[in-house]
Amino acid sequence: MFTRIVKMEFKPENISTFLEDFESVKHKIRNFEGCLHLQLWRDKRTPHIFFTHSHWQEESDLENYRHSDLFKGVWAKTKPLFQEKAAAWSVDVVEEVSVSS
Repeated sequence: MFTRIVKMEFKPENISTFLEDFESVKHKIRNFEGCLHLQLWRDKRTPHIFFTHSHWQEESDLENYRHSDLFKGVWAKTKPLFQEKAAAWSVDVVEEVSVSS
């Protein structure tokens, strides 16, 4: 399993359009084969910056999603709304620290 984080900076006037679009596809993305977790985050101090945080079973699952008609449709609607180019990271957990008793 690995995590994918995508940073998206929108033109402020396009935020509501993005949120409506995300609402209509979020379950399709989450239910895509290999997607184990999906969250949408919003920066606390810069409200036109959003992040998607997703967990994928295998890198091939993410690649299958990125080459799917679903992704192509989502990206075609989302990309024109950006103020800046999106940035993405695929990361592995190195260590998880739990609360000790």
